[in-house]
Amino acid sequence: MQLSEFHYDLPQSLIAQAPLSQRDASRLLVLDRKKDKLVDCDFYDIHHFFEEGDCLVINDAKVIPARFFGFYASGGKAEVLLLQEISEKNWKCLIRASKRNRIGEIIKIADDFVGEIVALHEELPIIRFYYSKSWDEVVRLYGSIPLPPYIERMSDKIDEERYQTIFAKNSGAIAAPTAGLHFTQRVIKLIENKGVSVIPITLHVSYGTFQPVRVENILEHRMHGEYFSVSHDAAVAINRAKRVIAVGTTSARCLESSWVRGEVRPQEGLTHLYIYPPYHFKAVTSMVTNFHQPRSTLLMLVAAFTGLERIQKAYKHAIEKEYRFFSYGDAMLIL
Repeated sequence: MQLSEFHYDLPQSLIAQAPLSQRDASRLLVLDRKKDKLVDCDFYDIHHFFEEGDCLVINDAKVIPARFFGFYASGGKAEVLLLQEISEKNWKCLIRASKRNRIGEIIKIADDFVGEIVALHEELPIIRFYYSKSWDEVVRLYGSIPLPPYIERMSDKIDEERYQTIFAKNSGAIAAPTAGLHFTQRVIKLIENKGVSVIPITLHVSYGTFQPVRVENILEHRMHGEYFSVSHDAAVAINRAKRVIAVGTTSARCLESSWVRGEVRPQEGLTHLYIYPPYHFKAVTSMVTNFHQPRSTLLMLVAAFTGLERIQKAYKHAIEKEYRFFSYGDAMLIL
């Protein structure tokens, strides 16, 4: 398939720049694949679409303050985004700066927190950090929430709460599993009252999720690895469920990565799973998801789940109805 098949035109005004005052006040577009039907409703009403025996699988990853602002010792500003911990004090990073990455470059973030580019891996710098306090303390002191570039503002106090799901527990993600941002405790209680089990798994959203696709032939794209974990108890609960509803593309990738010989197995490690049409889903029955960027691997995954023509129709409807798009935007439920 070609990358251009996953393009659509989106008015800039529909890109959500901030969260709503209430998480579950967002809108919900329900796509029923069997009936080939679209239904507009409010996210708070999502519990009406669940049944006893269902399993709602959430990603409990917690976003770390992974963005740092500093200066090269040789001059010039540098914005550093942590991507993946390679070993103690060594991180694969993304650097936004006016100069090329060179081994030996020193980046000063604070008097007691500096980094040195010690290697390059797949064109991404490996930075060794030097600091006098604990790692958790320097991240808390000097890091900020790494909002996506289409949110055209700096992160502030509200993002520290709202760019985390209510399930956030396992630190390590550099972006939020955004489909989970809509859930509140009152919505979860309504879902559980239907006889639905809510099961946590973990996928640390990293560069693999939002890495741009730069090739027209999508088969040539390669996903960067992302840490994931499915516990024994989670696997047991998921395998006995009537329907498995994945909250977000991250939960879906985690579940599909854990599928072995006809069931979800307890697993922990890195997943490089790249899902695009005509991938056949094995573990996931339904999905809660946000509206994704054009030409992204996230849109490809959802298109694989629904069929490309059907998702194009749904996105066209969402634009016409002025749904809010991307991380702080509205949601879809795909049945």
